[in-house]
Amino acid sequence: MARSRDQLTIAPIQQSVVGQSLPSLGSGIVDGSTRLAHLARLAEELGTDPVAIEARELSVRVAEGRFYVACVGQFKRGKSTLINALISEPVLPTGFIPVTAVPTVIRFGERLHACIRLNDGSWTEVPIPELKQYVTEELNPENKKGVKGAEAFIPSPLLSSGMCIVDTPGLGSVFSGNSAATQAFIPHIDAALVVVGADPPLAGEELALVEAVSKQVHHLILVLNKADRTTDAERTAAAAFTRQLLGKRLQREIGPIFEVSAQERAENRGPLRDWEKLKRSLQQLVDSSGRQLVRAACDRGIQRIGEQLLAIIHEGQEALRRPVEESEGRIALMKQTISEAERSMRELSFLFMAEQQRLSDLFVDRHKAFSSSALPQGRQEFQEACRFIPGGFGPSYRRRVMKVAQDIAHHHVVPWLRPEQEEAEREYRLVALRFVEMGNDFLQRLATAGIPELARMPHALDPETGFRVRSTFTFLDFIEVAQPASPLRWLADVILPLVGARKVIQHDGQEFLVRLLETNSTRVQSDILNRVQESRARLEVEIRKLLHEVSRIAEQALVRARKLKDEGEPAVDTELARLDHLQHEVDVLRGAAQP
Repeated sequence: MARSRDQLTIAPIQQSVVGQSLPSLGSGIVDGSTRLAHLARLAEELGTDPVAIEARELSVRVAEGRFYVACVGQFKRGKSTLINALISEPVLPTGFIPVTAVPTVIRFGERLHACIRLNDGSWTEVPIPELKQYVTEELNPENKKGVKGAEAFIPSPLLSSGMCIVDTPGLGSVFSGNSAATQAFIPHIDAALVVVGADPPLAGEELALVEAVSKQVHHLILVLNKADRTTDAERTAAAAFTRQLLGKRLQREIGPIFEVSAQERAENRGPLRDWEKLKRSLQQLVDSSGRQLVRAACDRGIQRIGEQLLAIIHEGQEALRRPVEESEGRIALMKQTISEAERSMRELSFLFMAEQQRLSDLFVDRHKAFSSSALPQGRQEFQEACRFIPGGFGPSYRRRVMKVAQDIAHHHVVPWLRPEQEEAEREYRLVALRFVEMGNDFLQRLATAGIPELARMPHALDPETGFRVRSTFTFLDFIEVAQPASPLRWLADVILPLVGARKVIQHDGQEFLVRLLETNSTRVQSDILNRVQESRARLEVEIRKLLHEVSRIAEQALVRARKLKDEGEPAVDTELARLDHLQHEVDVLRGAAQP
């Protein structure tokens, strides 16, 4: 069966099956598809095949009236289970560990199957049960197989009118690549199905994600999942907290929050709760806003692609109008400036390091304040509790002592940890924004010092928001420490109580308590410093990529200008006229796409 391909720049890559028709959404959508197809032809004329492919494939998506509703939320919110329940097919793998490794598009199809596209551009059709080989963290850890896109085709009535549901990797996963994939997908979202929970109701990272998504889309459908695992009072409190926090953060009215249990619905058991209301809300989104969402996606694509083409056209015009020697000197100066910029990046790095040190000092002080209070109090509570621990068999006594230490540490750390993480999130966002400001200031200085093209490059550097990697809660890791480590330790625990040396076990328990308090209370400090370091490294990479992209465009324009000038002035005039005409066409197409 023949197929045409509809590709997103990031992922996933779309596949449109010929003969699989969707309802027409009106002349406005058709006009948008035509404009995108025209931009694709202009990109081909300019010799930029990647832009041409993006425009052509977005044109197919728009013509078919497909729009993306991304299911977003933190790790373990049950997003994949929710999607399976909505489409009434167990298509997506689910589990208790971070499952989704790459964004996966669920779209309408006459027959049930899946398609995978790898980084080399090849498409592979796979049976639905094999989808997990490519999209799960367990079988494709951190996307080691290089999957660029994954799609599942489902004969679901919910998807028959153009809506595609996207399963995104959960934020807060221990795998940084997963969260980055979700962040990268945000520009391609047309609407969002935001999945939250009651425990905790809304984490700081989720709040940052919803805020980022809300800047891209207007339609947010909020779902409080796993309703079967909480009481009515807990769900009511969580929904009120979520609505209040989002309303304040987003400065907009928050719609209903649908309380559901996706697991119960997938297994066709339990009360419906708000399930039918959620399905009606999605259908209403299709009926009342589907056309608008497709048009908005079309207009965003036209603006983005148009900006890329205008940058290439402008460079070509300038290369033809100035003498070849001037262009050569200009490129040489540009390369020299870029080379010097690499050296002067060290100056920028020192500013980054100063921000890192400030954060380190801040959280070291906060950790010291916690330790000075929690350690003495924890020791006292431990000694008091040991008076009431029944004696008996030595190894059992050790386990009881270690369990007391864990409970006391948990009692002190958890209430302190949550506000500490919120403060760390706030500080991280501030420093990330500061990094971006410094990076853009740096680029602005280069623009005035020898690379004016930087001022014309579309899309400035964007600030990173939210933690990309969640630390492991070390209480769980230390459970093994509370068990006998060797046969000799077990034998000693058997003998020691007989000679009245139970205090040795209590001493070990107290040391274990101190270790728990110290290790867990340094988690936030370690996390934020790691995130800042990653943010800094990514930003420096983006700056370098931007500099070298500017240089590449200029060099390509010079090569063509030199060839045309060798052919003579008529060839140059003809090319200038062609570029002027292309510029006019792009301007017209972009203007027609604006609201």
